[in-house]
Amino acid sequence: MQHGNTLVKTTLGLRRMALAACVLLLTLSIIVPALHAQTLAPVASESGTVPETSSLPDAPTPVSQQSQPAQEEGKQSKRILYIMPNFKAVDANTYLPPLSVKGKFGGFTEDSFDFSSFVWIGMLSGIDQAKKDTKEFHQGGAGYGRYYWHNFVDQTDENLWTEFLLPSVLHEDPRYYTLGRYSGGEHHSAWQRAGYSLSRLIITRTDSGGESFNYAEVIGAGAAAGISNAYYPRQERNWTRVGQRWALNAGLDGLTMTFREFWPDLNRIIFHNHF
Repeated sequence: MQHGNTLVKTTLGLRRMALAACVLLLTLSIIVPALHAQTLAPVASESGTVPETSSLPDAPTPVSQQSQPAQEEGKQSKRILYIMPNFKAVDANTYLPPLSVKGKFGGFTEDSFDFSSFVWIGMLSGIDQAKKDTKEFHQGGAGYGRYYWHNFVDQTDENLWTEFLLPSVLHEDPRYYTLGRYSGGEHHSAWQRAGYSLSRLIITRTDSGGESFNYAEVIGAGAAAGISNAYYPRQERNWTRVGQRWALNAGLDGLTMTFREFWPDLNRIIFHNHF
């Protein structure tokens, strides 16, 4: 019976990740064609028929306008849709000084105790309760409260490890540096950017500006999953459940990074930079 419950919970966890992945793929299916069309538009105009007015000399082009695509590329907002926190996202083609220990602690508190975090935890807890993800929590208001505080501690503990403790000790930069369509004098396709964003799960920037293995993400997510055994019911304290929570934490972080990478494009194409 316990093996059957474990199998059911594993399936539910995989379904949650699959749903998030589907949302991401749907987003990419909207962005990729639009970005591809924008990329081909200048090429088509250059290779097409020369208009009649082309015999006239071109007007002088200001230097600032020549580099404007790069200047306007990958501009991140502090919040997504005025709600979701996006404090850790860095604009494309931006180089920042090292983040201090105080700054890393501030990033951890912003992501963990922002008003939107409480809303997100409430939604996640409602879904978990509807699925009866942890039967030991039961139903009703008291059961919802148990789901809520467990999910809140899960998220806060992971943020503590991945955004503050380990980055401070290992001198890693927990911020997400947007690749964007143009950086370093190169054009990046949507698929290259998606691959880059997912690679940030295992590759991160250091305080010195280099790159290294993302110990904070990999070890931090695992540490938070292991610590959760201290406050989950005894039936939930097994390697299978710890592995599920570890994989779920890392998977959601990967999807978040990918969404951050393409948020400037969504904001420009769909919302016309309204947000």
